Amino acid sequence: MLFDMMSNMLKGQPLDMASVVSQILATLFVIFCILPLHECAHGWVAYKLGDKTAKYSGRITLNPIVSLDPIGAFFLLMFGFGWAKPVPVDTRYFKNPRRDMAITALAGPIANLLASFVGAVIYLALFVWKGLSMPGFVYDFFTAYIVINVSLAVFNLIPLPPLDGSKILGAFLSSKALYNYYRYQNIIIMIAFVVLFSGMLRVPLAILQNVCLNGVLWLATLPFKLFGLL
Repeated sequence: MLFDMMSNMLKGQPLDMASVVSQILATLFVIFCILPLHECAHGWVAYKLGDKTAKYSGRITLNPIVSLDPIGAFFLLMFGFGWAKPVPVDTRYFKNPRRDMAITALAGPIANLLASFVGAVIYLALFVWKGLSMPGFVYDFFTAYIVINVSLAVFNLIPLPPLDGSKILGAFLSSKALYNYYRYQNIIIMIAFVVLFSGMLRVPLAILQNVCLNGVLWLATLPFKLFGLL
């Protein structure tokens, strides 16, 4: 995010300071409130599926201190994607390790999508109440908040370790393929970072983000349209 802003500055494109501040505040809110929710969702679902590791580690909590990863927070501020400290999960306690691990992994991205949905509903409620008189920085804050959450959900679904998508993919791989998958995960991670920073995934990720974003906004507007408020 800040990386894009600095790029625009270097290109001589004007920046609205109020908009920049709103986006930074939205990102900080996600770092301290939504990333812990993402990890808490992993821990809670794992607990419900029989693994109490996260509970005994004190990770089923929204306390940002225990979930904050400084490097992940920095990346989210600078580049628009980041992470928190992963919740410990022990698949030995699952009845069906592969299936339950996939469900546990999926819980994080779903938490981000739910957070974006709630943000969209709040924004629409404010819009109905205040109309066009709503301050621009409020619009900028909620827009950034919604987009960041959708982007994090899509980013985490990339099937590359250590992202949640790799654990979801693991449910569909053979034992041998899964072994090799994690055997070479350090190499895969390095390749993934090169691919991400090269921009090769920009177009497919943008398409998926737009699909998810449109879905979230459509669901958020439904109750307002049903009552004739929009």
